[in-house]
Amino acid sequence: MTESVLDYMTRLGQAAREASRVLARASTAQKNRALLAAANALDAARAPLVEANERDLANGRANGLEPAMLDRLALTPARIDEMIEGLRQVAGLPDPIGEIRDMRFLPSGIQVGKMRVPLGVIGIIYESRPNVTIDAASLCLKSGNATILRGGSEAIHSNQAIARCIQQGLAAADLPAAAVQVVETTDRAAVGALITMPEFVDVIVPRGGKGLIERISRDAKVPVIKHLDGVCHVYIDAAADLDKAIRVADNAKTQRYSPCNAMETLLVHADIAPRVLPPLAAIYREKGVELRGCSRTRELLDGDVNEATEDDWYSEYNAPILAIRIVDSLERAIEHINRYGSQHTDAIVTENFTDARRFITEVDSSSVMVNASTRFADGFEYGLGAEIGISTDKLHARGPVGLEGLTSEKYVVLGDGHVRT
Repeated sequence: MTESVLDYMTRLGQAAREASRVLARASTAQKNRALLAAANALDAARAPLVEANERDLANGRANGLEPAMLDRLALTPARIDEMIEGLRQVAGLPDPIGEIRDMRFLPSGIQVGKMRVPLGVIGIIYESRPNVTIDAASLCLKSGNATILRGGSEAIHSNQAIARCIQQGLAAADLPAAAVQVVETTDRAAVGALITMPEFVDVIVPRGGKGLIERISRDAKVPVIKHLDGVCHVYIDAAADLDKAIRVADNAKTQRYSPCNAMETLLVHADIAPRVLPPLAAIYREKGVELRGCSRTRELLDGDVNEATEDDWYSEYNAPILAIRIVDSLERAIEHINRYGSQHTDAIVTENFTDARRFITEVDSSSVMVNASTRFADGFEYGLGAEIGISTDKLHARGPVGLEGLTSEKYVVLGDGHVRT
């Protein structure tokens, strides 16, 4: 009899739970050995990886995938290099597991502290980007968690090729194969099963479009670490350095259009707008970016700027489209960001220390930046080695989620026959 999707996912869940107990007691050296062996396996498998990815890209083009999705799907030589480097960086990071802090004697004579421990089994559901397979596997492995990875059907061949490299790494370190499992079925029922197995799965991390994340947040029976939108802003303050402002605003929008940390709305103080917007608009037009502006922006640029609607201020384009608004004060910029933003990443360009302090204090986002592109909101760029995702939640983990975000703490109490009186 053919195994049902529910039976298949249950089998994966049981195996992951058993593997998580082995990983929880694995040494740092053993985990690092697996990561480095996986990196070497990836390096040796470049040709099979590209071949598998080309199959996915061909299917994607045939199925009418949008250019932004095809960009996310592509495994270029540079991205394979990044995956290899990510594994090696994670291997070089301090192991948080077993770290005990705040150990102190209490009046009763007992000692009480907190020890960092793995979450257990982490289910990760993602679309398009096959490099997420490596990011997720490496961080889960280093933090002592077993993981079940369910990539999008459009990346099935790429993910399976990457999974084979991960399995080589696990085998080299004598760790169970079930420590990292890539779901092999493209049946969507697998997602429904994965997010409703609290007996096997401790946390779900969704990475993908808003529809996917909304569905998982609604239907999951286990905790979810997530962000819904990446409506990121750059605010150019009246006290901004012109060269810095142009460099940051250009990079934040055009370095890549598809990531969730790309700028979608540019806010500019009215006092500096006449000096900074014309040169920026010229750069954007040269790069093929469609501009949608408020009435003041359109009047100032007096060119090919479409009228911005209310919906534009809420939009995550993931495309060469930019909304621009001129504001009269720092207060108006902060109000705009806190109203329309998604609490992801927002930046100010300014030479005024007081304005910078106000911005980072009052903007309620998971990453707030001063004189830097929003494109830095990334686990790799933050020195986390890689990230499992970005969280805009306020409980447990916020911002790029690296090793520490995949752990919890438990109290450790040491006594010597102590009893409570």
